[in-house]
Amino acid sequence: MDYQQALDYLYSFIGGQQGTQRPPPMLNLVRTRALLAALGNPQHAMPSVIVAGTKGKGSTAALLEAMARAAGLRTGLWTSPHLHTYRERIQVNRQPIARHELVQAVESIQPIVEAMASGPIGAPVTFAIGFALALRYFAERNVDLAILEVGVGGRFDSAAVVTPILNVMTPISYDHMDLLGDTLVQIAWEKAGIMKPGVPVISAAQHPEALGALVRCAAEIGAPLYVVREATPELAVPDEPFQPGAWRIPVEHYLEVEPQQRFQRDLTPSLAGTFQIVNARLATAAALLLRDMGSPISDAAIAAGLAGTRWPGRMEIIDGAPPVVLDGAHNGESIHQLVVSLNRMFPGRKRVVVFGASRDKDLARMLPALAPAVDALVLTASRHPRALVALHDLRQQFAPLLRSDTPIDIVLDPAEALARARSLATPDDLVCVTGSLFIVAAAREALGLAEEKD
Repeated sequence: MDYQQALDYLYSFIGGQQGTQRPPPMLNLVRTRALLAALGNPQHAMPSVIVAGTKGKGSTAALLEAMARAAGLRTGLWTSPHLHTYRERIQVNRQPIARHELVQAVESIQPIVEAMASGPIGAPVTFAIGFALALRYFAERNVDLAILEVGVGGRFDSAAVVTPILNVMTPISYDHMDLLGDTLVQIAWEKAGIMKPGVPVISAAQHPEALGALVRCAAEIGAPLYVVREATPELAVPDEPFQPGAWRIPVEHYLEVEPQQRFQRDLTPSLAGTFQIVNARLATAAALLLRDMGSPISDAAIAAGLAGTRWPGRMEIIDGAPPVVLDGAHNGESIHQLVVSLNRMFPGRKRVVVFGASRDKDLARMLPALAPAVDALVLTASRHPRALVALHDLRQQFAPLLRSDTPIDIVLDPAEALARARSLATPDDLVCVTGSLFIVAAAREALGLAEEKD
């Protein structure tokens, strides 16, 4: 194989493509376990931390990885999706797997996958194959700590076959409702499926419905649960602790964690955006729990990690006249947090927004959340197969939410859409690209920020 052939082989298993239908959720776990067993169960070669939730998974994983690496640990990082190259998903010490290494990994796993495909349980999907490749790569590179981001949900995600030393739960909100359910309780229950008996869970503050589901799931399996207290009213730990009788949970399994009480340094991360404070506090609390378990993550390492984390495409600010903000917010709550950040960081500026989304996203929550931040709008679509390309219909959905004099353009190519937005903006305005990481990736490439593409 060459590199492109290796990628094509990986992508040929998207969503059960070779079997034409998405496999039943439980079958994903069966196939992932079988694939890892055939590889010698590399997940047992190193301790791991699993990061689940809806918003901020990648940022929280990147923050925690930077802290561990600053402490001298050799780190493995598995995240998805990627911005510019599949190799971003598999990193050791924040260095993506090399092209030739990925080719060798795919070639070596191909006979196993083909044998599974012709067997009784069938072939694993693309995500599971990549996940297994990452774990084997981490084991071969002798990482000290693997940080694994959950793809979708948790209960039936490939990461659920791993028993970590710590589970991290970012804020839970509405996303992937077709797979996870249409209430926060259902979604949180699916996310909580990543929990393991006796394995501590550290959660960001949650909406009460989501927190209640996490508490119940932790109680049922005996997982110690910690929650980071936050000051924001919509994401808050209740003032009164849950009563053991009402929630069927021992008091010691529900503890509120205030990182600033244990860590007195500045908790401001290098990542921009008010929502990154939530992620930074969660990552700091996770690092402190790892320290309690014996990990050598010092205060200095936490501070260095917070100050040095890189995570492009999430409230990424490109200086200029006008400046350009790139943020891959793709659900209602993430869009809301983006607007809050724009209001605080760029008050009074006219905002020209480039927006594109995937077909499966919750536009009913996304569009009303974004509308107050729009002074001019350019609609576009990525080249991804899941991209929402019915842009005239999208304009009809958006228009009633905007002021009647708000200009709305449709530009099919994301790079040309960005150019159009910049032409509409004065040097004192702001251009914001959002709605999809695929749109953000295209914008970064147009701006010359992609170091390497597939």
